[in-house]
Amino acid sequence: MFYYLFDYLDREFDLVGAGVFKYITFRAGMATVLSLLITITFGKYIIGVLRKKQVGEKIRDLGLDGQLEKRGTPTMGGIMIVMAILLPTLLFAQLDNIYILLLIISTAWMSIIGFLDDYIKVFRNNKKGLRGKFKIVGQVGLGLIVGLTLYFNDDVLVREFHKLDDVQITSESTPGEYDDIRSTITTIPFVKDNEFDYNLPFLPDNLTWVFYVGIVILVITAVSNGANIADGIDGLAAGLSGIIALTLAILAYISGNVIISDYLNIMYIPGSGELVIFCTALVGACIGFLWYNAYPAQVFMGDTGSLSLGGVIAVLALTIRKELLIPLLCGIFLMENLSVIIQVTYFKYTKKKYGEGRRIFRMAPLHHHYQKKPLHESKIVTRFWIVGILLAILTLATLKLR
Repeated sequence: MFYYLFDYLDREFDLVGAGVFKYITFRAGMATVLSLLITITFGKYIIGVLRKKQVGEKIRDLGLDGQLEKRGTPTMGGIMIVMAILLPTLLFAQLDNIYILLLIISTAWMSIIGFLDDYIKVFRNNKKGLRGKFKIVGQVGLGLIVGLTLYFNDDVLVREFHKLDDVQITSESTPGEYDDIRSTITTIPFVKDNEFDYNLPFLPDNLTWVFYVGIVILVITAVSNGANIADGIDGLAAGLSGIIALTLAILAYISGNVIISDYLNIMYIPGSGELVIFCTALVGACIGFLWYNAYPAQVFMGDTGSLSLGGVIAVLALTIRKELLIPLLCGIFLMENLSVIIQVTYFKYTKKKYGEGRRIFRMAPLHHHYQKKPLHESKIVTRFWIVGILLAILTLATLKLR
């Protein structure tokens, strides 16, 4: 909203300083600061309200050190994360941008699913929360919205440059030397010609959208569940999400800048630079939440926060066409997911074959395996953050590693 207000003041009244709101970097910085202020300032009040309403975490005894001490810690703190993402985005982003609209819808959608899950756990005294099939229906629903929008919306374009005398065209080129086209291409890492098209030769043209939407649903479901599973020890999900969001902010800025994207030889996506504002608001929300969620946690984000974080990270990667980098960038989330799948599959297989279930990990998901070693959870979280930073650096390095 501020973008339109100051743009009007700049045009009509030539207000000194109003033009600075045209710059993505300035608005991104303001979004970060406001997001931090919202979480840190209002966080204490929200935690007090949650305590008053007795919205406490119900802990199952898994035999982990310090686990039972967390019983009664306020949960549903993801509310402050959602507020800290949406308010700065609404204030500083261009609200007619299709990508921003998609991210606002995604944040609200996933937070509602997470809120229902937390509400059932806390107020209905049902430890299982929202039934798994309803979560899946919600994730698939969002996948349909995102997938169909990215495939069919006329504002979702990539710029295809034409070369004249082997000289790459830039943003100052005359019309006709490039085309903004609807396309299903995406970025594939570690390959010289780093573009992959979902419009596969063996697929009929009228089925390409089905395949693409299916991929979108898979990505959103996997990443949101990965973030949800990672939210098992203090500060892990919030810290990793902040690292991932900062990386996506850099990728969004590059994808939305015609000069830099041309220099790095990656696809230019008109309008995607606006996503930097959303990404930096997300970074600020995660850092601000860590003020209260770092060990020993004063509040847990609950599914309200973890499902939202995973969902918007997936949608961000899809909008800037970097979803094939997710296994690398979100490597910790992937390993958390895989550790559960591997553990359950192996246990069932050995039980059927030997009559007794066996385990690969001491406990799944992966962070519980290290808690059983035993390692203190703050050390586990710090080491996972370090691995997350290394994966983020490697993800950025793929821009030139081909």
